Amino acid sequence: MSDRFDVIVAGAGPAGAQCARDLAQRGYDVVVLEAEAEEDFPRQSNKSTAGTFPSMMASFGVPDEVVMNYTNDVVLESPNDHYVQHQPGAVLEFADFKRWLVEEGRAEGATYRFDARANAPIMEDDQIAGVRYAGAEEVYADIVVDATGPAAPLAKKLGVSDLQRDHQAIGVEWEMEGVTVDHPDYADLSNAMMLRLDHDYAPGGYSWIFHTGGDTAKVGLCYIQNESHEQYGREGTSIDDYLHHWLATDPRFADAERISDKQQHRGSAHIQMPGKLVTDGFMAIGDTVPTIDPLWGEGIHKGMKSGRMAAITADRCFTNGDPDTSAEAMSVYSKLWHSKVAPRMRERLLMTELLYLAPNERYDTLMADLREADSDLLAKANAGNVQAMLRLLHLRDVPLLAKFAREQWNKR
Repeated sequence: MSDRFDVIVAGAGPAGAQCARDLAQRGYDVVVLEAEAEEDFPRQSNKSTAGTFPSMMASFGVPDEVVMNYTNDVVLESPNDHYVQHQPGAVLEFADFKRWLVEEGRAEGATYRFDARANAPIMEDDQIAGVRYAGAEEVYADIVVDATGPAAPLAKKLGVSDLQRDHQAIGVEWEMEGVTVDHPDYADLSNAMMLRLDHDYAPGGYSWIFHTGGDTAKVGLCYIQNESHEQYGREGTSIDDYLHHWLATDPRFADAERISDKQQHRGSAHIQMPGKLVTDGFMAIGDTVPTIDPLWGEGIHKGMKSGRMAAITADRCFTNGDPDTSAEAMSVYSKLWHSKVAPRMRERLLMTELLYLAPNERYDTLMADLREADSDLLAKANAGNVQAMLRLLHLRDVPLLAKFAREQWNKR
């Protein structure tokens, strides 16, 4: 048991790397176990659209060097309309961003081990005492943090993970050049992040164009394979088929090509309420929980906040003269998660399900409603404010609401 640390973090994504960075900064001895080889990192896990906002950049000191493009607006599109809201943002080069986080953690004193896939928890007296990784290697610690995403090899074996297949979202993205970002028939996407609600292209989900400078952009789509997707999707059509259909029919891509030296990004995440978040000596963070924003899929900021809350919890557990890593002591993380990381999560999940259940013509009406409403109505609704949500509903939405209520009842 000479290979011992204060904290083991499994996974070097934004959540895990930020947790390790914060812990090392506080003076704790922390090791990060990352499945990928260091020379390739993060080739296999370079999956995020990496759109974010000033609050994240400022909170975590993210440098300009990992930003592909700073944006001025967020654009929402429907099949025949659009809405523009001024909202400064940034599109990150996700691989550079992840490598920067590793460098930051190492500079603070965190230990990183690559080619070190976490396999299973090491149990002593029915409590996690360490992690078995890379086959038969072992490492021990007082606290273990699972930041491995949906794989969740530790959380699942400890009964903390409750990820459900029918709540799993899948996505695909290409980095493209030759994109007409200021096409006359659409909103000007120069220095903008655009999200499109259109079941023809992303049934039960949304597609996006994130401008990355010049005539380049990140282009992709995602959806949850649930009732909405089944209602609006085409049988036998894969997510790649939907992307190709959009690229072939949207004139903004008439002269566009995938950038040859850029990898295709694929990913999945779960859109659901979390179950347990902690047990004795253990916390689950990031997409292991899951933590991704249910409405628009933003995961970096929430993931990093979950990592920070886990670090705060560990610090609190260690601060007393006799460290307390019981489930009761670790439950501070659960409280912080629900109040600081993803407040009003249940309301936002309901809004998500209702939004993606609506037909295409309702999306056109939504764009008009947003233009006529107060400028902060969308932000309030997005934050789960029920009154703001109600202001976006019409009398003719009664059949949609009735269908939504039936589906919610059937899930009980």
